Amino acid sequence: MNRPDLVLLHGWGLGPQVWSALTPYLPAGLRVHTPPLPGHGGTPAHSPTLEAWSDALLPELPDRAVVCGWSLGGLVALDLARRYPHKVARLVLIGTSPCFVTRADSAGSPWPHGLAAATVAGFIDNFAHDPAATLRRFVALQALGDARRRTVSNALNAALVNSEKCDRDMLATGLELLADTDWRAALDDVRQPVQLIHGAGDALMPVAAAEWLATRLPDARLARFDDCGHAPFLSRPEDCAVLIEGVVRG
Repeated sequence: MNRPDLVLLHGWGLGPQVWSALTPYLPAGLRVHTPPLPGHGGTPAHSPTLEAWSDALLPELPDRAVVCGWSLGGLVALDLARRYPHKVARLVLIGTSPCFVTRADSAGSPWPHGLAAATVAGFIDNFAHDPAATLRRFVALQALGDARRRTVSNALNAALVNSEKCDRDMLATGLELLADTDWRAALDDVRQPVQLIHGAGDALMPVAAAEWLATRLPDARLARFDDCGHAPFLSRPEDCAVLIEGVVRG
């Protein structure tokens, strides 16, 4: 009998090591894949688009996998599920929002469940001048609102990419993808079952974004952790592993 495949896609500025707290709790028998995103030690994308980032990961993806994406990795997972449904049987989205920045869509519908555009523009500008400090600030925001803030901060800092050794241009592109991507109009194309996992104290991607996703994706359910911030899989890895196991078993 074939073992099920689980693909874990990390967030911006961090490497696959960020999953090390979660993987010991995952069920035995899984084939776990933790490819790095472009610019984070992985294969560079050919163009600075979310689609290019997804395409760069295709060689790492087995068919019919459960794909779990966190933060920016969640946006990549959504794109893979929409364009390559034979690769993605089910989705787990952790700390994921369809739109990172407050804005109106092309029809004028407001999106209040994000960071202010000026704040994100500041991150992009600061990264260009001092990437290491910007990465540390981003990590600090991810730990806010978590009852285990020190544990989460330590794990995130241990998984930070080395801004001197990675592709700075591609890392900058990752921030721009977060700023520019608006997935609200494309959600009907995601037909796979989706397990959403979100911390109620998430300071980067408010839990209201996940609540909205749960109502708009065709087949989704939401697990909300009231004592967590942006990285519940670090704060409560055992509980997240139980949810992921439920998705794998279908």
